[in-house]
Amino acid sequence: MSGHGSVEGSNKKVALLISVLALFLALAETLAKGAQTEALSANVESANQWAYFQARTIRGTILRTADETLALTPPAGADPEAIKAKRAEWAKNLARWESDPASGEGRKELQAKAIASEGRRDLALHRYHQYEFGSAAFQIGIVLASAQVITGIAALAFLGGGLGVIGIALLGFGFYAPHALPFFH
Repeated sequence: MSGHGSVEGSNKKVALLISVLALFLALAETLAKGAQTEALSANVESANQWAYFQARTIRGTILRTADETLALTPPAGADPEAIKAKRAEWAKNLARWESDPASGEGRKELQAKAIASEGRRDLALHRYHQYEFGSAAFQIGIVLASAQVITGIAALAFLGGGLGVIGIALLGFGFYAPHALPFFH
């Protein structure tokens, strides 16, 4: 009779282990989904900023070409002062399009914003990968612990618990030091 109680107690401990692993699995999946969403959002933001940067570049190129054309071949009978004023206006626009700290919409500022968005995207992707590997460790740990209940091989529960510890470590790295394990990227 004591052997039966021992198995039942062991099964309860394994069931508790499986519950804890499932809890951390849910946490890992939630963190992974959040990191994935952040990565996608930052990627779209970066793409939009680079597109705006490119549009500013194209507009600047067109305006420079118009300015050079006007300087080289002014229209016959055009007022030289009006041409000078137009070229000065264009020069101001070009300078503003190159850098406009007030609006943050100059090429220089757009480039800085796009690079910052890419950095947020990359960080989120590093986190996402750590969380996904942690999730895989929890899933395998659950399978091994479940197999222990069926087979009675205690080593499977220990392996499952060990994978749970590895999963927790990966969650920690993803949260606090996502770049610490470069081989997981």
